[in-house]
Amino acid sequence: MANCRDSELSCRPQERLSGERREINPEIVSDRLLDYAARIVKVVDALPKTPVGRRIGDELLRSGTSVGAHYEEAQGGESHADFVHKLQVAVKELRESNYWLRLLLRTGTLPASRLTSILEESNQLRAMLSKAVATAKGKSKTAA
Repeated sequence: MANCRDSELSCRPQERLSGERREINPEIVSDRLLDYAARIVKVVDALPKTPVGRRIGDELLRSGTSVGAHYEEAQGGESHADFVHKLQVAVKELRESNYWLRLLLRTGTLPASRLTSILEESNQLRAMLSKAVATAKGKSKTAA
């Protein structure tokens, strides 16, 4: 998309709108998480080959690329509780990768121009998945 700083990747596929309430299509979320992981790989690849760059890079690569895997696992959850748990793990991994991205920004390890867009995407994805967890937990309470 035109506003994406990483022009080789699409930043934001459109969400489906359903009446007054926004419903997120799981395939769109999955695609956004895959794009996010690909962007994380590119950020890690751009880090300096120093002890700090390698350490932060390892942590960022692990947390940032696992979000989509946890989301995919949640889609095939064996129960509603399993689905919710795996979504919660995906949110935790997003929070962690967001932390490492902010640390890179704060230390000036990479320029802000390289990190701003992926930080925004991280925050949006975290909000979406957090809302999905809250909704799923609400549904499990009403079903009980």
